[in-house]
Amino acid sequence: MTRRTRRHAGTWAAALVVVVGCLVAGCSDGYADERGKGDAPVRGRAGDDTPAEVFNMPDGFGNLATKCVGHGFRAYVTTNADAPSNLQIVQDETCAG
Repeated sequence: MTRRTRRHAGTWAAALVVVVGCLVAGCSDGYADERGKGDAPVRGRAGDDTPAEVFNMPDGFGNLATKCVGHGFRAYVTTNADAPSNLQIVQDETCAG
């Protein structure tokens, strides 16, 4: 191997290590949990995993998500990266059974 080839091989190896490290760190559930943005565990994984209906708002405003929860109730949740989310649960006859 020439010096130039060894230098490029070392550069590629270092770049690969950085990329793999970033990918592994980005997949960490602990990072989201530490920031208070992790998903709460569900006992026995018996929760309702159906998607919520999301209403996107302009930048600077929290989005709104809604879905039926339980029987006869609907949850409304706002998202906000800089402040806690707001949650309201109200009765909704369309969410029965």
